[in-house]
Amino acid sequence: MSIIVVILICVATIIFRIRRSRREIQSALPFQSKYPKLSYAELHQATNGFSSDNLIGEGKYGLVFKGILNSTGQTIAVKVLKLQEHGGNRSFQAECEALKNICHRNLVKIITSCSGTDFKRNDFKALVFEFMKNKSLDNWYAECLQQGTPRLNLIQPLNIAIDVASALDYLHYHCEVAIIHRDLKPSNILLDADFCAHVSDFGLAKILLQTTCRSNNQQQSSSIGIGGTIGYVAPEYGLGEEISTRGDMYSYGVLLLEMFIGKWPTDCMFTKTLSHSSYTKIFLPDKVLETIDPWIILEEERHPSRTRQTITPNTNEFEVCLASILQIGVSCCAALPSERMNVVFKIRRSR
Repeated sequence: MSIIVVILICVATIIFRIRRSRREIQSALPFQSKYPKLSYAELHQATNGFSSDNLIGEGKYGLVFKGILNSTGQTIAVKVLKLQEHGGNRSFQAECEALKNICHRNLVKIITSCSGTDFKRNDFKALVFEFMKNKSLDNWYAECLQQGTPRLNLIQPLNIAIDVASALDYLHYHCEVAIIHRDLKPSNILLDADFCAHVSDFGLAKILLQTTCRSNNQQQSSSIGIGGTIGYVAPEYGLGEEISTRGDMYSYGVLLLEMFIGKWPTDCMFTKTLSHSSYTKIFLPDKVLETIDPWIILEEERHPSRTRQTITPNTNEFEVCLASILQIGVSCCAALPSERMNVVFKIRRSR
């Protein structure tokens, strides 16, 4: 009799785990009802067996491969989650939850998701995105540095800054529930063929509760801990303060300064007493040309026609324009969250 009881308990446990697993998969795959279903085998074929030759990016929780779907010929980017990493599953869930109800021209376009097992019966989870021809802003800078070619002229980083601001404005104020990205940085800014920027990687995103008041200080406590990347993460997060939209604005300010002064926030020149923003502030408003990325100035001297309709290089208007941009970056990087700028997207595009 005891053996029968043990067997029944084992069977009941197995059934319970199977049902729970199915519920988890269904909740993790919000795209399947309206997006195409792709199997592991199809993604394996599309990426040539997830070949290292097709690897185009890597983060803490995932590897990104370029692929071509055999069924449609569409070029895709496949983010394969590192499920062995602590937090990998949670990152997948967070990204699915954030992406399932958002749609904006400056956000990465999700095609579908895949959750199952690989050929060895190991758990497999992946997100499939629209492929971005010019990869990430980080990749673009790295390739230009390697080739010794100009990085960006004035208008390109300005348009990228506008694109990212537009995406944040949408996430913070125009979604059904506000979404805080929490990991805004160059490697998470993807560039399409026209250099239009798309914010990606929502693995650390935090969705504010529907009961949260939409105000200029939207915030919510978190049990996830510090999220983000050194140099870009808001300083208050390190002190255990609440997650808020102001944290994204800090990251945005760092990104903006990085694009225009050509220095990473983790550069060895920056110390506890000299930060990215405090360094920039030294040159405002009258000495901006001394701190602006030399490539930007060089490109404007070589090709002034690119910006002639907007500004005139080598004049006070040029310097005033640059000073205004850097001032926005410095303002966003204020130590106190309450002193940072909010995204109020009322700016005319220069494209």
